[in-house]
Amino acid sequence: MEGRERISVQEAKALQVEWAGRVEERPLGVEVRLVGGADVSFSGDDKFCMAAIMVFSWPELELMETAEAIEPVRFGYVPGLLSFREAPAILAAARKLKRKPDVLLIDGQGRAHPRRFGLACHVGVELDWPTIGCAKSRLIGEYGQVGQRKGCRRQLKDKGEVVGMVVRSREKVKCLYVSVGHKVELREAVKLVLGCCRRYRQPEPTRRAHQLVSRLRGQGRG
Repeated sequence: MEGRERISVQEAKALQVEWAGRVEERPLGVEVRLVGGADVSFSGDDKFCMAAIMVFSWPELELMETAEAIEPVRFGYVPGLLSFREAPAILAAARKLKRKPDVLLIDGQGRAHPRRFGLACHVGVELDWPTIGCAKSRLIGEYGQVGQRKGCRRQLKDKGEVVGMVVRSREKVKCLYVSVGHKVELREAVKLVLGCCRRYRQPEPTRRAHQLVSRLRGQGRG
């Protein structure tokens, strides 16, 4: 998908359906030593997308490397198609890294998407990296009541299919919506996300990446 300058909404939806078939939902199969976190922000005029990826050692969560990228926005704001706005900048940042993370957490949806191809899937398939979607809000699906203690969870289902897990990352805070991006299974994804939530609701890698892109936006970058 990368390299397509202009595509229509219909073409974008068709690509998501096609590329969803390339997503691999399977065990990581490697010992995790590096965990990355990615997030994006947009310039005030919505002409540029700024991405940051921060790579941490696992399980210590010591910062090892940071990469940033700014890319022009080539796709309009269309719910369900946000990855066409956000993925190019994340991909550009990823290719600047000297250390490839064993898994990349992305502030966005993975399989928990109408066409089972959210931002985490998009980035994972393009890079052929293991990725996890960790969103702060629900895009699709239904679930039951989640307990208030850290680690409580409920399956997120859409049309009878389990597309993710609704997870309480800290006691009595709003849940996170965890879903497979690429080359990971849901059970592992939930375990890693919870392991990265130390003092805050969000996993440390994506929380820190969010702080960085917010600073970039505040500095007028892009």
